[in-house]
Amino acid sequence: MAETTVEFALNNLTEQLRDNIDVIAVIKDEVTCLLSELNHLRAFLIEANRNRRGSEILKHFVQELNRAINKAENLIDNFMIEAKLHKKRGIYKIFDLCYLVKGKRCCSEIRSIMEKLKEIRRDSTYALSMSLQFDDSKSKQTAHQLKRAPIVEEDEIVGFDEEADEIINRLLGGSDDVEFIPIVGMPGLGKTTLANKVFKSSTVGYTFDNRIWVYVSQSYTRRDLFLNIINQFTRNTEQYRYVTEEALAEVIREHLLPGKYLIVLDDVWTWEPLDDVKIALPNKMRGSKVLFTTRDDKLGKFCCNEPHHLKFLTDNECWELLQKKVFHKDKCPADLEELGERIAKKCMGLPLAALVIAGALTGRSKTKSEWEIVHQYVSEHIISSDIMMTKKLVQMSCDSLSVNLKACFLYCGAFPKGSEIPAWKIVRLWIAEGFIRETMQSTVEIVAEGYLNELVSKSLLMVAQRTSNGQIKTFRVHDMLHEFCTLEASEENLFKEIKLGVEQSFPRNQVLATFRRLSIDSSVQEFISTNPYGDSIRSFLCFSSRNIVMSPYELETIPKSFPLLRVLDIESILFELETIPKSPLQKQFFQLYHLRYLAISSDSLKILPKFMEDLWNLQTLIISTQQETLNIEADICNMPQLRHLHTNASAKLCPPVLKTRNHTLQTLSIIEPETFTENVLFARCENLKKLGIRGDMAKLVGLFELEYLEKLKLMNLASGGLHLRSENLFPRRLKQLTLSGTWFDWNEIRRVVGYLELLEVFKVKENAFTGHYWELNDYVFPCLKVLWIERSELVYWKASDENFPSLERLILRNLNKLGEIPINFANIRHLKMMELVNTTKSTVKSAQNIESRSVCTGFKLTIFPPDTISDCN
Repeated sequence: MAETTVEFALNNLTEQLRDNIDVIAVIKDEVTCLLSELNHLRAFLIEANRNRRGSEILKHFVQELNRAINKAENLIDNFMIEAKLHKKRGIYKIFDLCYLVKGKRCCSEIRSIMEKLKEIRRDSTYALSMSLQFDDSKSKQTAHQLKRAPIVEEDEIVGFDEEADEIINRLLGGSDDVEFIPIVGMPGLGKTTLANKVFKSSTVGYTFDNRIWVYVSQSYTRRDLFLNIINQFTRNTEQYRYVTEEALAEVIREHLLPGKYLIVLDDVWTWEPLDDVKIALPNKMRGSKVLFTTRDDKLGKFCCNEPHHLKFLTDNECWELLQKKVFHKDKCPADLEELGERIAKKCMGLPLAALVIAGALTGRSKTKSEWEIVHQYVSEHIISSDIMMTKKLVQMSCDSLSVNLKACFLYCGAFPKGSEIPAWKIVRLWIAEGFIRETMQSTVEIVAEGYLNELVSKSLLMVAQRTSNGQIKTFRVHDMLHEFCTLEASEENLFKEIKLGVEQSFPRNQVLATFRRLSIDSSVQEFISTNPYGDSIRSFLCFSSRNIVMSPYELETIPKSFPLLRVLDIESILFELETIPKSPLQKQFFQLYHLRYLAISSDSLKILPKFMEDLWNLQTLIISTQQETLNIEADICNMPQLRHLHTNASAKLCPPVLKTRNHTLQTLSIIEPETFTENVLFARCENLKKLGIRGDMAKLVGLFELEYLEKLKLMNLASGGLHLRSENLFPRRLKQLTLSGTWFDWNEIRRVVGYLELLEVFKVKENAFTGHYWELNDYVFPCLKVLWIERSELVYWKASDENFPSLERLILRNLNKLGEIPINFANIRHLKMMELVNTTKSTVKSAQNIESRSVCTGFKLTIFPPDTISDCN
């Protein structure tokens, strides 16, 4: 991926010129010439990437280029810091002669690097070895095309119906003692897919009071296993961070004791997790089951005389799966059927192979010539059904991606194997890494979301969870594809995985100097203690699977070790910062001037100091603290690149000294309502799209003037009802609104949200509305797709299908007084899902009546707990 280095260098230097033209005038001409030379190299390198694997000459060529370009970037990034600090000296900068000397030296070194690049480009040996004939059209996909890429539904499963029924029967039968049921099969055969189909089965949901899914993997620890199980109950394991394993097991026993449970352990490699889970199981089993997936047949037989061996797909099933993934609901053209069937036979019955091939076909035009290329490639590389076969197929699919899209895919391998990756987090990281370019039609966020959808449609990523309105919430990378990503990324120097291996040693500083991004696991503390240094490192990602607590002095090591960082994600580490007065984050930490993404976690962080404004490149700031409030002394509107601010504490923003406007800020979550009493923030953050507020809403003003706001979440902590100060509290462009604890009356709903004609998602939680009666009369929610009502005293609900013409999902939770759901909801054409959790028996019965009369094909009703259903029958 040599062209990736050039592509991202081009992006970075272009941004430097655009955003800092006033401070880099000294080296402007040299940087402009360097940009021109990189543009010449870019087209040449696109084809180099496809051919270099078979050429040692080209590998050497790529290494030389990487070294030269990285040196240029380091040089310019270092000088950029000098230029910014020089500007801050004000009138005293005229005496800073040292700055002029550094500027001349920088110009000289840039010219030297350009000569090296020209020498490489002039060398005809490389050009002759390439046999250049290329088409760069693939890299010019627009954000519009990516956004419209078909979204493949993860539940399109072929060939597993009989096997799923067989496993479900085993789960429902057997003795009252707990039974371990293994699903055994080779990688890529679909063990996880089958287990997930069983797990989500309505029959299983009705039978088991508690269903728990835990991903185990090779990097297993007992503590992680227990915490993951507890997370299924509480969704918050922070309180158990320092609890012993024995106490964790007792917590699990208490949760599981009342009813019948199913635990699914995915990707088990040894017998230890099976033995450990037994420790946490209650003595009274009541026919509970543990279902687990494994590659090891011996392990399966260790727990069960008859493990379920997953069969290979038939050729017809492979062809059916290929068609579903490539054409979705459309029919395969007749002239492609015979060729498609031949390709399907090459899958050797492996579902993953079929998915990867489908991804490669999706990226090509639907013509015989294009499909013949795929068939030829598959025929050359598939000679057996081993792991290397699928890796070859992944390589084929990966090579069809544009430069930036391929980088985004490989970057997912920086996360731990088997982890669920939040969609919003990966989008922020891709942007900060420079993988995403803004277009005339779309913001970088929209382009990045399009990339994510594209990778899902090519079956390179698997959706794990969706949001209430159907967007991707979290996703996973298949283990085999994850291995491919880490190996390929290391070879391409996209990122380097750092962990203690057989040699029990970390890379020396001389080796670190060759890397650009580091991904490190639980051995981060040991790594930091070696005092590493690398001014070429641009990203430091830590995704620890165990609890790590570090001191503020260890935190100080990071900016010293990697002074030119752009991405710093250390949220998985808990920093003990209470020992330092006032601001525990020292000024040196805020001298990471190139930082674009910062995620950090602390036990006692209460203040973000004024120094934070010095992070003039920061785009995303994520703060996790165990304190209730966070005082941000910096003026965030004075940070020109800041786009997203996320905190779990209620943040209090400082009153502005200047009236600077921030045109880039899109997300503020969570902040105190008092922030808006100044009546200033909304005017300075006019492009805000997502806002979360928690506190006393009686002090809230000015929301209506946020005219571009699309998502709003209000969590009122004050007692008593919230009285609107005007008829128009909320901005008219809102698409998603969540209210909690606002204590409006149901009769006020028209006045509260009646003018929000674009509202698509409405969540009413924790007595957001009170009273026993809700009648809509002739009011219509024209665009509402998702309605969520949770913890309300509602008893009578009078409405019709005409009130909700666009409704697709209805979620009712903890409504212990509601009599029934309006029967006319059966006539809503788009209502395809209804979920009831802890509702009355009469509500369940009305939902079942709606299900039997629904005009929507594929209507799905989910009810919990399952015993409510049996009581209603």
